[in-house]
Amino acid sequence: MQQSLPADSRDDDLADFASRSITLDGVTRTVYTAGAGPAVVVMAEMPGISPDVARFARWVRDAGLTVYLPALFGRDGAYPEAEAGAEVFRRACVSAEFRAFGAGKSSPVAVWLRALAALAHRECGGRGVGALGMCFTGNFALTMMLEPPTLAPVLCQPSLPLDEPGGLEISAGELAAVRERLEREDLVVRAYRFEGDRFCTGQRFAAYAAALGPRFEARVLPAEAANPAPPPFFSQIVGCPHSVVTAHLIDAAGEPTVAARDEIIAFLVARLTGTEVPSR
Repeated sequence: MQQSLPADSRDDDLADFASRSITLDGVTRTVYTAGAGPAVVVMAEMPGISPDVARFARWVRDAGLTVYLPALFGRDGAYPEAEAGAEVFRRACVSAEFRAFGAGKSSPVAVWLRALAALAHRECGGRGVGALGMCFTGNFALTMMLEPPTLAPVLCQPSLPLDEPGGLEISAGELAAVRERLEREDLVVRAYRFEGDRFCTGQRFAAYAAALGPRFEARVLPAEAANPAPPPFFSQIVGCPHSVVTAHLIDAAGEPTVAARDEIIAFLVARLTGTEVPSR
């Protein structure tokens, strides 16, 4: 008899999300939605909407918010295997939608994501919209601040551009506009990374701090706080502590990654609803 896979290595069928086909600016994408309350656009890391990404989206949903989870690459719900994940990564690096290399410009897909934020706000109401990007999509949450409804940006291990550790994937003009808005509306950007992350380095966080000043609120977790046994894509391809709220999160009381998760969710709830999240 064939041995069944451990529960944590199965695909996620995403059955508790509504699968929607949304067309914006002439481009149609699948977006998974769930929950009620103000909207948060959660953008998956490489290699796509994994079970760990879906788990984080459910935590946001359970905090009283509506999650919009757009499918940007990979197979939706797939467990992150090494070879398949590496192929998704290679395709994204040469896609016209993403600027994986070279600083000073935003990825074209960010325009679509800004339109999604505007749609989510129209549909859900509230004070505004949250935006959380991870890894390949990390900086998109910052670019989405160019859309007025976006009030709560969270950058988890922003990794582009891949070839410039201290580079930022946003144009100088857009960056200046974001900083002006942050100061005018008394907003902040939250950002998270692990020590020793080769893809999201201390140099990159220093560049954000230089560009955004005190409006950039950085959190750096110790490398030893990372899950030592993440899925194969992260252990074999990424090869370092990286994914703060997904693959490298240790879901146990007292863990720094759980504290980071709870802080992020509290930030989103407070900014979008004006209320505090009860302690877990």
